[in-house]
Amino acid sequence: MDQPAAAPPLAWRGRLPVTLIGGYLGAGKTTLVNDLLRAADGRKLCVLVNDFGSVPIDRELIVAAGGDTLELSGGCVCCEYGSDLIETLADLPARQPQAERVLLETSGVALPDQVAAALSLLPGYRLDGIVVLADAETVRARADDRYVGDTIRRQLAAADLVIANRCDLAGPVATDAALRWLAQEVPSARRVATARAAVAPELLLGLRDGPVPPRPAAGDPAAPDAATLYDSVAFALPPGADLASLARRLTGPALGILRAKAIVAYGDRRLALHIVGARAAIDDAPPSARPGLLVAIGLRGQLDAAAIRQALLPQDPSRTP
Repeated sequence: MDQPAAAPPLAWRGRLPVTLIGGYLGAGKTTLVNDLLRAADGRKLCVLVNDFGSVPIDRELIVAAGGDTLELSGGCVCCEYGSDLIETLADLPARQPQAERVLLETSGVALPDQVAAALSLLPGYRLDGIVVLADAETVRARADDRYVGDTIRRQLAAADLVIANRCDLAGPVATDAALRWLAQEVPSARRVATARAAVAPELLLGLRDGPVPPRPAAGDPAAPDAATLYDSVAFALPPGADLASLARRLTGPALGILRAKAIVAYGDRRLALHIVGARAAIDDAPPSARPGLLVAIGLRGQLDAAAIRQALLPQDPSRTP
């Protein structure tokens, strides 16, 4: 078993996590963002979009509107950034001091890696993950298009998590072909097949008090049953566990982890490990957070609980967490 490590350096701490949502026009970004707004459920979430008019926010969600900001029920706000994203991010901590995380929808022609590079220049933020949507029915043709193909391939290459959307329209044969193509095109990214961009918020926004099953889109009886799509596992962690070492071991693709969170106590401090796809980050957790637990979510049949247990205790597989 690894020896307990000192707490991670200050460079990991105190930064607002940002999840980038990218993908080409028509892939389903707006549907995903709107669904996440409906499911905010008390999260102090700030959603940044290019244009309010492009996001069909339900009227009953809007508590107040003013300028380029909408206050929404459920504890989140929606801010319009137009063409000046960096200025908006620079001003955001003063305008929304209660924000716990940022969800940033990029334009259909934006390159997520370039947005992430700009984000890295801003103090007070850290990249929590890059999610890229692709239409399962059209992604291969779009990627081969002479005009937009290079942009789409670069969008996919930056992803930690690729959401193959509209699988209900593509059908099982085309969906399987798209997933095989994506596995070859972006082998380092996790892949999720879905319809109507119905994805568990916890896969994108982080875990709070343990796994919460994803829910179908409101009023959509044809949306997939979450219980048939995802599995979750939980393991105990000792105080002082080496989160940096855990991050290296738990981001391996063979484990099947789409999203995970662990909270560990270092004396009076609480630190959290966040994993999305192949990316990991460590930051401060609230003093009230219950330490000593790792929770991971993955697709049913692909989340390998035994391999995760082994990764947690590589030198002592006989110990039960």
